[in-house]
Amino acid sequence: MSGFALRRAAQSLVVLLGVSLAVFALVHLVPGDPVRLALGTRFDQATYDALRERAGLDQPLPAQYLQWIGGAVRGDLGVSFRSGEPVTALILERLPATLSLALGSIVVALLIAVPLGTASALRPRSAVDGLGTVVSQIGISVPEFWMGIMLILLFAGTLGWFPAGGYVPFARDPAGWLHSLVLPAVTTGLVSGSVLTRFTRSSVLEALSAEHVRTARAKGLGPRAVLSWHVLRNAMLPLVTVTGVQLAYLLSGVVVVEIVFAWPGLGQLALQAVEARDYPLLQGAVLLFAVVFLLLNLGVDLLYGRLDPRIAA
Repeated sequence: MSGFALRRAAQSLVVLLGVSLAVFALVHLVPGDPVRLALGTRFDQATYDALRERAGLDQPLPAQYLQWIGGAVRGDLGVSFRSGEPVTALILERLPATLSLALGSIVVALLIAVPLGTASALRPRSAVDGLGTVVSQIGISVPEFWMGIMLILLFAGTLGWFPAGGYVPFARDPAGWLHSLVLPAVTTGLVSGSVLTRFTRSSVLEALSAEHVRTARAKGLGPRAVLSWHVLRNAMLPLVTVTGVQLAYLLSGVVVVEIVFAWPGLGQLALQAVEARDYPLLQGAVLLFAVVFLLLNLGVDLLYGRLDPRIAA
């Protein structure tokens, strides 16, 4: 298992290096002069040259990349052109809101997907299966922004149960944090839950037709024991992978949902960096997204190897 973990960690580092090169190159291909945009109407040549020199933009691109990646290894992602604050501090300031939304959405998604997908697989072509199909199709087909607006109109505007937007930090008010989290988490959780419901149904159906399940039934094991020990344990393996991908997607910032609910997450931060041509902030945000994806994929692979030792062989 340790050899498998080391191999996967080495592969992730190589991928991260390639991603950092791609991110740096693509960001610098974005048209527009970030220093000129930061200065706005206060432009004068001396200040312009000084800011370019301080940001390292007067150096060749290879030197800029080495300086940036060397700082990133030390946790220094540079200084934002737009605000003048350290990029690392800006990202850490938004991270709690993004973590809250991502984890809350995954909880909602799993609460929908596992029971509904399992029930649909156990009773194919039944009313429960039809309900699962309808729910998953609606969740996948309906745009997130429309779903969010409908939830706001119903639960915030008409019933007044939840706030229409905004974020309350957990440390300041745990009850207010949960209250503000419900609507955005349900919005994104319904979409992720729809995807996971279909995977759960397919995985459980495949596990039910496996030979070891038929053998367990032939030996006289009860339905509950067969479902718990032989069906769900094997059916959950693909679900772990898809859940990891969904969580990585959510941690990368669901920009549309964040805008609808005025949620101060990393998605909005990255969008603001694009609009302002803020190279350090955009590079730092995208690099963080890449690290999140790689770490979650590495964690899923290691968990897969623990659940199925044949993979780690």
